[in-house]
Amino acid sequence: MSTRQRLFVMMVLEFFIWGAWLPLIFGYLPSLGFSPLEQSLILSAFPVASIIGMFFSNQWADRSESPERVLALSHLIGGLAILGCGFTRSFLPFFALMFVHCLLYVPTISITNSIAFANMKNADKEFGIVRMGGTIGWILAAWPFTFIFVNWAAVDAAQPIGLVNWLGTALANPLTGDAAKAATRWTFIVAGLASLALAAFSLVLPKSAPQARPAGERTAWSEAFGLLKHPFILVLWLVTLVDSFVHNAYFNWTGVFLGTAREAGGVGIASNWITPVMSIGQVAEILTMLVLGATLVKLGWRTTMVIGILGHAARFAVYALFPASAGMIIAVQILHGICYAFFFATVYIFVDAYSPKSIRASAQGLFNLQILGIGALLANFICPWLMQSVYTSGGVTDFKGLFMVPLVAASVAAIALALFFRPPAPGPAAT
Repeated sequence: MSTRQRLFVMMVLEFFIWGAWLPLIFGYLPSLGFSPLEQSLILSAFPVASIIGMFFSNQWADRSESPERVLALSHLIGGLAILGCGFTRSFLPFFALMFVHCLLYVPTISITNSIAFANMKNADKEFGIVRMGGTIGWILAAWPFTFIFVNWAAVDAAQPIGLVNWLGTALANPLTGDAAKAATRWTFIVAGLASLALAAFSLVLPKSAPQARPAGERTAWSEAFGLLKHPFILVLWLVTLVDSFVHNAYFNWTGVFLGTAREAGGVGIASNWITPVMSIGQVAEILTMLVLGATLVKLGWRTTMVIGILGHAARFAVYALFPASAGMIIAVQILHGICYAFFFATVYIFVDAYSPKSIRASAQGLFNLQILGIGALLANFICPWLMQSVYTSGGVTDFKGLFMVPLVAASVAAIALALFFRPPAPGPAAT
């Protein structure tokens, strides 16, 4: 297996883990009887872990002689933790296991990026293709649950004859209510098994030891924060915070919106089709990743990222203005490819181009602090409050008003980036 192929598989497994449990956890936690505060604490484990990881795990990866072994150990322990989430229904053990998993998993997103960049000759052209593996991993995590959420008792009772009839009967009989929520525990079990698989695979990744550093120099994370003295990096860092909030609002609300009955203002999609519908965005992301390199050459950093942010605004505009059109809601999921590849993936490539190579993981972690940390933390506390308290009355959610919040936020972020982001010619921003 070539170096690029191994990096590709690494990304497949890395994002399969996250994609397995994230989309459905927002509906699963209430089914366990957890209070809104308990739900927020569990959901906050991921962003808090990103903040902590900025100072410890990324530092370890940058200064370690074998970052791939850091990756292996993280996924071994983190995999066992998320596996345990599938076997508990009590708050304290669930929260503890989720926190351990996130504390070890979140920094691996920066570590896998840094391992990939360290083994590329031309990141602008190669990263999109390698990172596309992560998109495929997310999709692979979504579609098997179409069958996990099937009411197999109803299928057996129908006694379909032939593969086509059997498949049609299976897809026409989704689990509903408490049965569907109970089946969600399998998302954590599958995620845990994938994490253990990546722990083993990490041992055959190409070696990517960081540059040697003389004793007594600054820590990698403090050097990474030093990048913010450059105005163009500071602007991008702040815009990334806003876009992260918008991005996480999508995950907080879309699953509920799709599954809510039409008469209650939702789309009315069956439970076993919610995750596949949301994965359409990842399918589109594959195509977007393929053209990302050419897009960066043609449009440049700023325009590419502005388009990515405006993709969020367009998607929430459709949510707000055309909630009764299931076809439009499903079709607009393809914008996720533009939202992620043209902004977040581009940010990762930009950071690699404009930061010292000796702090690869920590520089990536600086932006993951916003993408996976502070932005997600804000969304996970604000979004449940907005949905359950501000925009819900008499048990009915005002989805139009709700979706106007991220629409406006994304629009403001795009304008700020267009006006104030002025990077110099490619090269290290700090030495």
